[in-house]
Amino acid sequence: MMRSFVALCLVAAPAMAAKGLDSARIEQITGLKGQWTEKEGVFKVQVPRSDLAVTAAGAKVTPPLGLTTWAAFTKAGAHTVVMGDIVLTEDQVNPAMDAALQNGLEVTALHNHFFWENPRVMFMHVGGMGEEENLAQLARMTAARSAARSWPVRRCPALAPTVERPSSASGISAGEARFHGAFG
Repeated sequence: MMRSFVALCLVAAPAMAAKGLDSARIEQITGLKGQWTEKEGVFKVQVPRSDLAVTAAGAKVTPPLGLTTWAAFTKAGAHTVVMGDIVLTEDQVNPAMDAALQNGLEVTALHNHFFWENPRVMFMHVGGMGEEENLAQLARMTAARSAARSWPVRRCPALAPTVERPSSASGISAGEARFHGAFG
């Protein structure tokens, strides 16, 4: 449910995103130069995994062919939404997933894109909703767990839920509660 909601926010909110994101602050926090995409209404930062020498079925795989970590930010009402895809080697999965989960991001998928690749490369989809600055710090922290770059890893405050989690007696899921909390 959360993944669908986040995807909806990324598609449906371009006008609000253009007015509400502080792209310079996101770049400062993540340490990455980003790009605004008007059509999609998102501000995206990315870092190619040029530190990896990956082959798939004997063919060299370059960062533009699918080895780029990215995070896209947009506004959804008063909140910021982030979605990203983190490129990881097998030994980087647990540290990156721990960084994401312990600090409030949701891990929505962990999968591979290639057959017969060496080294084995996994892709971890992350998403979250909260304060822009916290989400940018979390994106930086999670990506730092995957890259050979020497990004300083800073402890980030955990994201507070956007609405209270419903009790089991309420009859609605946490995702539905977040949706209703964001859109009334």
